[in-house]
Amino acid sequence: MLAAGLTAAGLAYYCLCLYGMFTFLRGSLRTRQTQGFAPPVSILKPLRGTDPEMYESFRTHCFQDYGEYEIIFGVSDANDPAVALIQKLIAEFPERKLQLMVCPEILGTNGKVSNLLQMARVARYDHLLVSDSDIRVPADYLRRVLAPFEDASVGMVTCLYRGVAADTLGSRLESIGTSTDFCPAVLAARQLQGIRFGLGSTLAFTRKALDAAGGFEPLLDYLADDYELGARIAQAGFEVRVSEAVVDHFLPGYSMREFLDHQLRWARAIRDSRRWGYAGLIVTFPLVWAAFAVLFSAGSTWSWTLLAGTALMRGVVAWVGAKRILQDPQLTRDFWLIPLRDAFALAIWAASFAGHKILWRGIEFELKDGKLRPA
Repeated sequence: MLAAGLTAAGLAYYCLCLYGMFTFLRGSLRTRQTQGFAPPVSILKPLRGTDPEMYESFRTHCFQDYGEYEIIFGVSDANDPAVALIQKLIAEFPERKLQLMVCPEILGTNGKVSNLLQMARVARYDHLLVSDSDIRVPADYLRRVLAPFEDASVGMVTCLYRGVAADTLGSRLESIGTSTDFCPAVLAARQLQGIRFGLGSTLAFTRKALDAAGGFEPLLDYLADDYELGARIAQAGFEVRVSEAVVDHFLPGYSMREFLDHQLRWARAIRDSRRWGYAGLIVTFPLVWAAFAVLFSAGSTWSWTLLAGTALMRGVVAWVGAKRILQDPQLTRDFWLIPLRDAFALAIWAASFAGHKILWRGIEFELKDGKLRPA
């Protein structure tokens, strides 16, 4: 039976996730003892509009236990609502090197990359770090993220993140998916073939690696610019590492429609970035396939046994990812949402093949080969 076969393949995938996560945990314990390398770094924050808890998230970047660093905030419009928050931040932290930059050039469809290209021109240092506006970081964040660059073969360091959910079902489904599915999947990929992509929560890289990857210019029309930048740096012969630092990602109060739109946008971006790998994700929904096996076998004993074993494995993967690695306090509250989230994930995966349109910050685009164009 097809459902049983897909469940069995999914159980093997769960084993890979567990192996990848435990390998990551062992490596993290070792690297915490070697964080002496601390080069000067320019933090680039491309902005458009405001996000939940944005000001408090910005403040955490100003409390870093680190030596030399600057933060450049870039907007494409001087009247952007984020401007007032940056001016307030500059007034609160006069001792920090904080700069607000208006980026007037529209260089491509992806406004974030357009801003980044202009911000990089004025950045002072040879180590650059790009992160989203809704990311909150611990005080030792920069030390942990920059330390791996002591190894000259490292071209990029990226970070795992835990979603901090608003009090809506859509936001909570997004958060539980990040902790119990996305984190294990990243570390399974790391174990299987190494990291060959970046995560938007943190993209730290050297100018040398950026130049070898072709700079920001080739990314100006790509939706998944974080994925593409990591992939190009890896293709240029540099190593991409996952830091043992974990950051918080504050989620909007998604309605169910907004949650589905966001998930579909992300799914189609990944589909276009790595088509064959994305097709293989069919095996990453074993809990749903095991439920189908019960249905199609008319509730046979073997199918219920398979479902029980799959549910147990799903719970273990969720617990290790959310609790041991991300230390996500929301797991206990939202654990019951995992089957619902997995069912939505399979439906979105299937729907992602049915079209090329996405909705991004209220604007509809068409996506072709990973590149954006207005719909």
